[in-house]
Amino acid sequence: MSNPQDVLAERDLPYYEDVSPARGTLPPRAWFASSDAARLCLNGIWRFRLSPTATAADDSFAHREFDVSGWDELPVPAHWVLHGHGSPAYTNTPYPFPVDPPHLPTENPTGDHRFTFDLPPGWGGGETGQAAVLRFDGVESCARVWLNGQELGTFKGSRLPHEFEVGGLLRPRGNLLAVRVHQWSSGSYLEDQDQWWLPGIFRDVTLLHRPEGAVRDFFVHASYDHADGTGTLRVEAEPGGRVTVPELGLDLATGESATVPVEPWSAEIPRLYDAVLETDGERVPLRIGFRTVAVQGGVLKVNGRRILFRGVNRHEFHPEHGRAVDLETMRRDLLLMKQHNINAVRTSHYPPHPAFLDLCDELGLWVIDECDLETHGFHAVGWRGNPVDDERWTPALLDRAARMVERDKNHPSVVLWSLGNECGTGRGLTAMARWIRERDPARPLHYEGDLSCADVDVYSRMYADHAEVERIGRRAEAPWADGELDARRRAMPFILCEYAHAMGNGPGGLSEYQRLFETYERCQGGFVWEWIDHGIARHTGDGESWYAYGGDFGEELHDGNFVCDGLLFPDRTPSPGLTEYKKVIEPVRIGGDGRAGTVRIANGYDFADLSGLSFHWSYEVEGLAVGHGELAVPPLGPGESTELKLPEPPAPERPGEALWTVRAVLAGDTDWAGAGHEIAWAQLPAVPHPPLTSSGAPALLRQGEGNLFVLGRGAFDTATGELRYLDGFEIVPPRLDVWRAPTDNDEGAEWQPDARHGTIWRRLGLHRMRHRVVSVREGETELVVRTRVAPAATDLGLDTAFRWTADGTALRLDVSVVPEGDWPCPLPRLGVRLGVCTSLGLAEWYGGGPGEAYPDTRAASRIGRWTLPVDALQTPYVRPQENGARADVRWAELRREDGMGLRVEGAPAFWFTARRWTSEDLDAAAHTTDLRPGGAVWVNLDHGLHGIGSQSCGPGVLPQHRLTAAPADFSLTFRTVEPDAGSRP
Repeated sequence: MSNPQDVLAERDLPYYEDVSPARGTLPPRAWFASSDAARLCLNGIWRFRLSPTATAADDSFAHREFDVSGWDELPVPAHWVLHGHGSPAYTNTPYPFPVDPPHLPTENPTGDHRFTFDLPPGWGGGETGQAAVLRFDGVESCARVWLNGQELGTFKGSRLPHEFEVGGLLRPRGNLLAVRVHQWSSGSYLEDQDQWWLPGIFRDVTLLHRPEGAVRDFFVHASYDHADGTGTLRVEAEPGGRVTVPELGLDLATGESATVPVEPWSAEIPRLYDAVLETDGERVPLRIGFRTVAVQGGVLKVNGRRILFRGVNRHEFHPEHGRAVDLETMRRDLLLMKQHNINAVRTSHYPPHPAFLDLCDELGLWVIDECDLETHGFHAVGWRGNPVDDERWTPALLDRAARMVERDKNHPSVVLWSLGNECGTGRGLTAMARWIRERDPARPLHYEGDLSCADVDVYSRMYADHAEVERIGRRAEAPWADGELDARRRAMPFILCEYAHAMGNGPGGLSEYQRLFETYERCQGGFVWEWIDHGIARHTGDGESWYAYGGDFGEELHDGNFVCDGLLFPDRTPSPGLTEYKKVIEPVRIGGDGRAGTVRIANGYDFADLSGLSFHWSYEVEGLAVGHGELAVPPLGPGESTELKLPEPPAPERPGEALWTVRAVLAGDTDWAGAGHEIAWAQLPAVPHPPLTSSGAPALLRQGEGNLFVLGRGAFDTATGELRYLDGFEIVPPRLDVWRAPTDNDEGAEWQPDARHGTIWRRLGLHRMRHRVVSVREGETELVVRTRVAPAATDLGLDTAFRWTADGTALRLDVSVVPEGDWPCPLPRLGVRLGVCTSLGLAEWYGGGPGEAYPDTRAASRIGRWTLPVDALQTPYVRPQENGARADVRWAELRREDGMGLRVEGAPAFWFTARRWTSEDLDAAAHTTDLRPGGAVWVNLDHGLHGIGSQSCGPGVLPQHRLTAAPADFSLTFRTVEPDAGSRP
């Protein structure tokens, strides 16, 4: 119970520190995009003034006679810090102000906004008595509003709608809307949501005409009975009216129900019925989806079927506009999700712009709609003063819950309500859960922050590792102290509301997670953190673009590039992580035995059959298709599979490695992709790759001119045994290399139990290895160079032997590596690095591609012949780090414009990386603009690479993907290529 003196003292708090949510606003209600009632968009160019504190300017700006001729102009929606007024700041969990709830610093940037508008013809003004509502869809973090000099009220809850009744104040012309926005308020304590702090009016401002008898609110109840295929519709409305659904022949009074045969709505088949809600004063178009959500037998089901979330967490973000995201960008996001097999969105950590949910209904995605609530910064003070366990804040929490539920309750895509994120535990959350259940018992509740699951219907976790997820799948997780709560939790379905942290290069380990989701009924998928990198667009003086992250704006407190942890780059280009995720979660599984000529097709959809897909095969020899055709696959239902015989393989012109590639593509156009869009694929080995062989008699080692040995087409330094030239091409000598520029996941997170290998590698000195030539031994047909490669200040080392041989056309290198000492960690990489002339700017290879891959991110790597400029081999992570490796490479070439070049072949297949800067350059760079091409193309030919994991916030690299320091042997063959012979096997 709070101290009465404290409560008394806080009665005199300014409105922006008062814990109450709003004053003067209307009750929350359902959002709808349009009706036949007039509406006026008030977005546009407003006049703007920024003050350093909440009290630096008086309220006189809200009056017509106030002179704003010296004010700036600012677009609305917008964040003023992205338009030259102050600077953005990023923190993950820390509050950027003292934790002293509900108080704020005196330094509280405050933006005054003014906008003048006329009413459309025929609208009428205040003298006509016509009702109207002024609506704000999103203002951060607290607003005070005036219309024509009359104060309307105040509100908090940045990502939630607020409305005022204004009909009596409107004039036909010259209406003056004035809004004061404070960056910080008591509401900021509830909005610590791992994002840029971006104040402003960032969503739409709209004036809504409300004729007599207009719809004040409505609630569509549209359930589906999977047992008999019927849907039951009932629409509650205030005031009452009628609902018509022409396609179903329904004409109902509001409050009445009808049950008719329907096609249900699901994320896979988003069937919507057009309808109209009509009252005496307004006609509102509806799009109704029939579906039922329930937890039954410990499993989350929709329409009677278990669903599997292939999800992402999505913050609203645009690299130039922040959270002011337009409809076109929202649609682009959803099209990309659908095209990459994503079927679910968690709206982290607040309700999105309401139009986004309309698109989810239309295109088909499951949605966990999350309340605008996070108090994570209280963790730093042991959760003392946490608002969710302080009854004085409960009205604000309930207001946020109500504004989410009432706004979004009519969307079939919303299948779970989420109380918020990372708020600890408390009575306020329990009150929210109770209210939501009473208002909408048809949707289960989600909240991850309470492991007891006292207030929820699903068991949710973040970043649980694979072993724990398996235990949870078997319902054998560690017990909770309260036996009754433990039994309740153990009976719940399980989701990973955040997993696979997509920061920088990664995430790794996706395939292993997906196998668990598909093995254990209880494990119903998860949501990758997150959708997009929140890099803010910037340009250098000469126009080169780059993306800023925490600390780039001089913030006193920030969390660096932790804000760049998405599957999209800030410009919405898919990252390799998104390509990998698409492959891992593909809803059609293709397997089989290519040598036996059989393929197995399994339908992994929850609702759709395979009638909307066509299947195609191709037979490839050494990466070249020698035959292709269509595969007749029956329209398998969900969970069904079949095994089919592949045709007889065509006879190739020349022998070589052969693979079957089988693809599932859209048979026709959809709302989100055209016919031919690839859904799933697999490659089935048919003929193995042949081993490296010599093409002639061994060459003799001889003394050349100067201090060089000559062996075949190679010239070597007589003192060090290093390769200097290959058939006229100057070479920066190959050396054993173990270093990579640590990824964000290598660097790890201090709160994770796994070893942080990036830190260990740097502490051991793997970034500054030294090479000592132990011996150079000349043989009749070979040159053997033994070196010891080791870091300073330890007795660890790698005893390395390079054995060079040659024939008439090729130079062969056999490498043997033996670790010395007790290595406490895996190696970053193990292979050779060399430099070649910068003119060799075109890469062609036969192996995995077209994008990068690492041991635990290689599911999407497809064997084929690929050609890219060296510059295009790079992945432009916002913070530069190890990138660009290609997996399973049999051979690779680097060529000049005239076609001349160098070729390398490997046994076994190797990892291929080529870039115009070294790993050390990558390691030193903070932004992409720090990278400048050097005097060579640097090539890594690796026998092994360490995996990626997702330890920037999640678990580290699984044991099977770690590059243990162990004896290793591998071989490489080098040769030159002629202009007309490039890429010939």
